[in-house]
Amino acid sequence: MSTPFYVSPQQAMADRAEYARKGIARGRSLVVLQYADGIVFVGENPSRALHKFSEIYDRIGFAAAGKYNEYENLRIGGVRYADLRGYTYDRDDVTARGLANVYAQTLGTIFSSAGEKPYEVELVVAEVGETPDGDQIYRLPHDGSIVDEHGSVAVGGNAELISSYLDQRHQDGMSLAEALQLAVQALSRETNGSQREIPAERLEVAVLDRTRPQQRKFKRIVGRQLDRLLEAGGATTEAESSDEE
Repeated sequence: MSTPFYVSPQQAMADRAEYARKGIARGRSLVVLQYADGIVFVGENPSRALHKFSEIYDRIGFAAAGKYNEYENLRIGGVRYADLRGYTYDRDDVTARGLANVYAQTLGTIFSSAGEKPYEVELVVAEVGETPDGDQIYRLPHDGSIVDEHGSVAVGGNAELISSYLDQRHQDGMSLAEALQLAVQALSRETNGSQREIPAERLEVAVLDRTRPQQRKFKRIVGRQLDRLLEAGGATTEAESSDEE
C-alpha cells in the first residue's frame, strides 16, 4: 500500500489561494467609486444579459469579478437573505455590513474546505447612505476576508494597477460624469502603460443614487444617458487639461 502524499496545511492554503487568484485575474476588471450623490459601478462587459452589477436591496448594490456561475449563486443567496431579513424584522435592518458578513462566512467556509475547490470570485458590496459619510463599500476576496474601502475600489483583472491609478486621482465630491470618466480611464490602462479605448456599448454602468425619491436607489445607466455622461466627463477632463497648460 502506497503512502499518501503529504502536503502541509500552509502549502495547501497557499495553493488554493493561488488557484482562486488566477481564476479571478482572468476576468475583466471593474471599479466602484463614490461620487457626490452616491456610488457608481463601472465595468467592461460586452454582454447585455449577464450582469456584473445588480441590486440586492433598497440601498445595497452588488458587484463581482470572476466565474459568473459562482458569483451568480452568491448574488441570489444575498437577495434571499435580504428579503427574508427585511420581511422578518424591518427594512432598515438589511445592511451592507450584515450582507458582507454572510458572504464572508460562505466564502471562508468554501475556501477552507478540502472537499471542494475555492470560489474564483471577488465581491464588492456597497450601501449608499443619506450623506456621503454614510456610504459603505466592502470588498470580499476569495478567502472570505472583509476589507472596508473608502472612495474607490477595483477587483478582477488588473486590479492592483487600476487601484493605484484611482487612489492618485479620485476625489471626494466628484460629479457622476467625472467619476464615470475616471473609472473608464482607469479600466483602459494596460500593464505596459498604454491606454486602449473602451466603447460605450462595452460598458456596464449602474449607480446607487441617494437623490432618487423612491426607496430603491439602484439604477442602470444605459443608452443616451450613458453617452451624455461620457461626453460631459470628457469635456470636463479637457477643460482641466487646458487650465493646467
